[in-house]
Amino acid sequence: MMKLAYYFTRRQFGKVLTPLKVHSARLPPVFGLFYAKIGKLDRKLTLPSETVLLIREQVARINVCLFCTDIARSVAIKASMNEAKFDAIEQYSASALFNEAERAALDYVTELTKDKKVNPDTFARLSRYYSEREICEIGWLVASEHIYNLTNIGLNIHSDLLCDISRKKK
Repeated sequence: MMKLAYYFTRRQFGKVLTPLKVHSARLPPVFGLFYAKIGKLDRKLTLPSETVLLIREQVARINVCLFCTDIARSVAIKASMNEAKFDAIEQYSASALFNEAERAALDYVTELTKDKKVNPDTFARLSRYYSEREICEIGWLVASEHIYNLTNIGLNIHSDLLCDISRKKK
C-alpha cells in the first residue's frame, strides 16, 4: 500500500513527501486514509480555492510549519494563483492585494490560531462577508491545518522544496 502511495505522490509532486516517509509509513494504513479524507473533504468546501490556500498558509505560517507553507505555495504555483498574495500574507492587513473579506477571514484565522479564541468584533466582521457554512469551513481549515502542522513540527519535518519543483515544471 505504501508503494502505491509513494508512486502517486511522486507523480503528483515530483518526489515522495517526507511526511509520508516519516509519519504514514510507521502508522497503520488507516492514518494515511484519514489524511486522504481531509483532502476529499476540502474538495467539498464552497470557499474559493485561493481563500482555502491562503487560510492554510496563514495557519502554517503562524505555527511555523515549513513543510505546510511549502506545499501550499506549491499548490498555488501549480494552480496559477496570485503568488504575490502569498508573498504578502504577513502584511495582509495593509496590502492592496487583499480585499476586505479576505482580511476579515485572515484576522479571524490569526486570532483563532494564536489565541485559541476570537474577539466578538472579529467574528461579527467575518459574518458580514461569509455565510454560516463558510465560517464553519474556515473553522475546519484552521483545525485540520493544525493537525498537519503539529504532526510535522513534532516529527521535525521541514520543507521538501516543492515550490522549486513546481516552478521547474512550469
